[in-house]
Amino acid sequence: MELIFHTFDLPLLHPFTISRETITVQSTLIVELRDGDFSGFGEATTNAYYDATIEKMCEALEAVREEVESSGWENPEQLFDQLDEKLTACPFAQCALDMAAHDLWGKKLGQPVWKLWGLNCESNVPSNYTIGIDEIPIMVEKMQEFANWPIYKIKLGTDQDIDIVRELRQHTDAAFRVDANCAWSADETIKNSHELKALGVQFIEQPMAAELVEEMPRVKQHSVLPLMADENCIERTDVAKCQHGFDGINIKLVKCGGMTPARRMINQARELGLKVMIGCMTESTVGISGIAQLLPMLDYVDMDGAALLSSDIASGAQVVNGICRYPDLGGNGVRLNSAT
Repeated sequence: MELIFHTFDLPLLHPFTISRETITVQSTLIVELRDGDFSGFGEATTNAYYDATIEKMCEALEAVREEVESSGWENPEQLFDQLDEKLTACPFAQCALDMAAHDLWGKKLGQPVWKLWGLNCESNVPSNYTIGIDEIPIMVEKMQEFANWPIYKIKLGTDQDIDIVRELRQHTDAAFRVDANCAWSADETIKNSHELKALGVQFIEQPMAAELVEEMPRVKQHSVLPLMADENCIERTDVAKCQHGFDGINIKLVKCGGMTPARRMINQARELGLKVMIGCMTESTVGISGIAQLLPMLDYVDMDGAALLSSDIASGAQVVNGICRYPDLGGNGVRLNSAT
């Protein structure tokens, strides 16, 4: 078994702006687990908000290299549990390794991961396409560039939020979701929920700063739209904390540590009566293919990361007009492009 690192800068199709930053290039770490003729690939992008850098991820994985390469694990969950205590402080690195282990596991067994888990993909929900903050006419153009998607997630956190959604609604009958990325106050969230519901919005994702979580039960009581936790639901221990202030959770694989903990979080959320979504962090097809394996377990999904890129580094699960198409390959179905 060999542990191999690949680093890439992923160019975005357009500058991508949320309430706290704008990016044009997304740096990412691809972890390869090579065992004979088989290679499994996993991904974790960098993220300034979570202090996740390539250097820190590689350092965390180098610390467990010997254990990874000598471990006789039979399934990815076994490897995850074996290394959990040593990698829990760096969940982005943990995610890339866990995803690579799943990809390798399925390829060696000749089956996709979703099938090895006993899941059925016949009723998969469609993905949204995300519209980053920009001048309103440009946001309209971005949406029209992907006009056949059934759902759009609109990034908000400006002094024109309602105007943005109202103008976009003039150009499509598709469903909307909005994500304020912590930018609103409690009263603003409640007020906006009424106007946004009238504009065909399904739910509001992370309206308020994570540290304002004690205000969320009141907001949930008075909001006319469901509320989805993102920054308030980072790891496994956060799921129960979201029960009283949110209607559902948005799991990010890099934030929770990978596919193994994501499945556990999904099961816990179901027990608590919470809706479940998985979102992406502008990953390449490597990361999106990992999300695809969990798709049959979800109520909502945001897996448009590769669609936001101007060029990709891999093939695997493809999201075409919101619909996931699985590759004819075991594991997560990932192949790195020969030119990378």
